[in-house]
Amino acid sequence: MPNIKEVKNRIGSVKSTQQLTKAMKMVAAAKLKRAQDKVTELRPYSNKLNEILSNLSDSISNVLFEQRDVKSKLFIVVASDKGLCGSFNSNIFKLFNSVSENNNDHLDSINILPIGKKAYDFFKKKDYNVIDQFWNTLNGFSYADASNIFDYVQDEYLNNNIDQVHIIYNEFKNVAVQNSVVEQFLPVENNLEKDSKEIINKNYLFEPSKSDIADSLIPQTLKTQILKSVFESNASEQGSRMTAMSQATDNAGELLKELKLTYNRTRQAAITKEILEIVGGAEALNQ
Repeated sequence: MPNIKEVKNRIGSVKSTQQLTKAMKMVAAAKLKRAQDKVTELRPYSNKLNEILSNLSDSISNVLFEQRDVKSKLFIVVASDKGLCGSFNSNIFKLFNSVSENNNDHLDSINILPIGKKAYDFFKKKDYNVIDQFWNTLNGFSYADASNIFDYVQDEYLNNNIDQVHIIYNEFKNVAVQNSVVEQFLPVENNLEKDSKEIINKNYLFEPSKSDIADSLIPQTLKTQILKSVFESNASEQGSRMTAMSQATDNAGELLKELKLTYNRTRQAAITKEILEIVGGAEALNQ
């Protein structure tokens, strides 16, 4: 049985940890509200752009719509800068491994564009070709950052250095639920045609010309898709961290109960031992 000092030190350590996890939970809750607001505001705009682009994909000829033989792939992987957020990052990496294994992708055909320090650190340890220009843009990510990433990806795609692009990120559902998803970024897919129940209005009058609309609409839609993915991931990260810190705080409370019981039993045993020693000494003196 541990001595009283050891138990007291451990109780103090657990209390300090519990205070820290409580504070981190509160910080994550505040950040989650702001991140959730960004996602809520951006989703309708992004969905409408995707709907318009899907409706026009059959009537607009653009190289970004054209399917080609896939020899080289690029994965834009959105993770976090920090840990202590449960399985948030590990779920992303598991999904990537699953996708690459199912498609039997060769190592030398995969390029990685990580966003977030955890993604950069994970893939840097592997033998993938890692684009290290954008991993540190996660904090304060803006439309300008999304635009820079799109410009780089588009140049690589148009120069035939890559033939297909996917985005992997955590989609925010609620505080307790985040879904890891993979979306095809390039070539642009007609997502609405996948759902036969979707009513698609293709009776458009183009003003200005189709080509002018495509030149403006396609980059704007794809940049918004990148921005939305990062915003969704950020909200998911804060929700996951809030849940993880809440569970850690509860676990610390349970551990404190057990330690206090151990402390009381240890203290009681020490007192009993002292009483027995006193009684034994008194009896020895009386003999």
